Amino acid sequence: MARQLTFDLPVRPALGREDFFVSPANALALAALDAAADWPQGKMLLIGPEGAGKSHLAQVWAGAESARVIAAAELAALPLPDPAPLVVEDADRIAGDRPAEVALFHLHNHMLSGRARLLITARAAPRSWGLTLPDLASRMEATASAQLLPPDDALLAAVLVKLFADRQIAVAPALIPWLVQRMDRSFAAARRLVAELDARSLARGGPVTRALAAEILDSAILDAP
Repeated sequence: MARQLTFDLPVRPALGREDFFVSPANALALAALDAAADWPQGKMLLIGPEGAGKSHLAQVWAGAESARVIAAAELAALPLPDPAPLVVEDADRIAGDRPAEVALFHLHNHMLSGRARLLITARAAPRSWGLTLPDLASRMEATASAQLLPPDDALLAAVLVKLFADRQIAVAPALIPWLVQRMDRSFAAARRLVAELDARSLARGGPVTRALAAEILDSAILDAP
């Protein structure tokens, strides 16, 4: 049977407030971001595993606060912004990059002196980042934090629904709870599973079915991060 041609089209995730599913796993973090006026020193660290919804929640906050969003890895190449609400994404990824660490340190002080709110996202608590700049490490460790917890069943199901919707894939409703009970319980695993289902269904020119999902879950293709 001839294989259908496939194209690596961009996936456009929905990142609005209405697209953020609230569950016990993320309710406290959402409440913390909603209370930005009460943040100690006007700053907050949002912590969660890969794919937990940090960027989505940060985008929601940025929209509400008219904040700019900057990747931490880009800070060293940018001038200090005007003191205004700001999101710095993936701060843990710059550990060991001295210019980026110095840039985040200066940005931190700059934002505090201007009394501007600063939201920083990371995958883990600062003590595990491996920062080489002691002054930055101490400031990050003293920053109040909100944590996104591993997903419960309801949240994992909602994430799967959203991932399929982002790729415009229609699936039988019964497939979602079936997947939740059998897949690895992480957001990263959900992303890999939906991406692989999308790729194989396109290659075969057929729908996403339970049989196709079982074939993928039985293979080792989802084991790699």
